[in-house]
Amino acid sequence: MKAVNFTLSSTSNDNYSLKDSIGKYVVLYFYPKDDTPGCTIETNDFNKLLSKFKKLECEVYGISKDNLKSHDKFRDKYKIKFDLLADEELKVIRKYKVWGKKKFMGREFMGIIRTTFLIDKKGKIIKIWDNVKVKDHAKEVLDTLKNI
Repeated sequence: MKAVNFTLSSTSNDNYSLKDSIGKYVVLYFYPKDDTPGCTIETNDFNKLLSKFKKLECEVYGISKDNLKSHDKFRDKYKIKFDLLADEELKVIRKYKVWGKKKFMGREFMGIIRTTFLIDKKGKIIKIWDNVKVKDHAKEVLDTLKNI
């Protein structure tokens, strides 16, 4: 399945388009909210393993509906070395079908379903993790990439 191309504003102050990464592997992980417990663990784990992803010619991008100001604070607080992408209008979040009903403490609401996509060098999705549990998730993605 081909990954849907998109362009979003990023914490590097440039717009990022998925097509810019043709020739490299890409991890796109969609997460609910900056600086919340699960999202912080997931982001820090990808950050710790970033050099290993880069050795395998893989870029990592986190996407949420938070704005760039929120992303910048989150990035600076945890010294995140990869770009976070802002999808305030939910365009990409909807294209990748990661917006849906969630339950928390007995109430239902719409939100981002924590999902990760691994995309190959030609722009094809090779693996999808949905309803991600954050513990050891980044390592699992890295191990999958190593075995390709």
